[in-house]
Amino acid sequence: MKSEFIIGTRGSDLALWQANFVTSGLQKAFPDKTFEIRIIKTTGDERLDVALSKIGDKGLFTRQIETELLDGNIDLAVHSLKDLQTEQPEGLVIGAVCEREVPNDVFISKTVSSIADLPTGARVATGSLRRRSQLLNFRPDLKIEEIRGNVPTRLNRFNDSDLDGMILAYAGVHRLGLGAGVSHLIPFNIMLPAVGQGAVAIEVRDGDDAVQEVVSTLDHWPTRLCITAERAFLRRLEGGCQVPIGAHATVEGDDLRLEGMVGSLDGKTVYRKSDSGPWSEADAIGIRLAEMLIGMGADRLLAESRAEAETVAGAVI
Repeated sequence: MKSEFIIGTRGSDLALWQANFVTSGLQKAFPDKTFEIRIIKTTGDERLDVALSKIGDKGLFTRQIETELLDGNIDLAVHSLKDLQTEQPEGLVIGAVCEREVPNDVFISKTVSSIADLPTGARVATGSLRRRSQLLNFRPDLKIEEIRGNVPTRLNRFNDSDLDGMILAYAGVHRLGLGAGVSHLIPFNIMLPAVGQGAVAIEVRDGDDAVQEVVSTLDHWPTRLCITAERAFLRRLEGGCQVPIGAHATVEGDDLRLEGMVGSLDGKTVYRKSDSGPWSEADAIGIRLAEMLIGMGADRLLAESRAEAETVAGAVI
């Protein structure tokens, strides 16, 4: 078996935290092997002055890393699972899914303790159309500001601004030890997370048994089941960065429950339902729930959202 492994990752603070987390776990399981982290810059890292909805699909943060993996320049890649496309490029597979962190979004404010406490017409920053839709559904009076950048950058920009609030993923804030400014863990009844939010994925070459054997030691089966259902839901809806889609799955005993939403960019229309069944049918549950929402009109809503995404985002903070 190989004794040296190269791990590909983005260079943001959070990406490096995740890569070091995986490295630590692998090093503990295989103390006689060597693991080296290699930083690879992606399109999403280079174009921080443009809204995500205007510059492409979920490959923004993964494509260059996946090319390095396919070319054999790295042995495995570590990603935020929510950045992955719903289907892996030919020749690649998800070798392991690490145990998930709390998947909720968090509300950050310098003046109030929750979204409900914001004054009428308050300005809230987010770079996510999913968050925009659900925020406006809950508080249609809010003004949404576009913000990009890694977690520390967004926090710094927020602290230097006169914005009333900002929404981030709990996992990123918590993992970087930046939770001091968090005002409120947003409950799922207000905001469902992105598919795979809070989970770390390890991508490997299909058929590379030596690497697969190593990374499988970090695979957390309940998390994998949940993200299988969530990704099937997203895949059936043909969703990406340009559309407001959220989902969250949980496993309890032999059962898996999945809740999903599709919304308009202005938040006026949100279709939301849940479905459940044996965890062995995780993929089928995701597809079935997506088809329920399609039956309610989600396909029309998503088509409208894709068309509107080009114009809805203003200047990036």
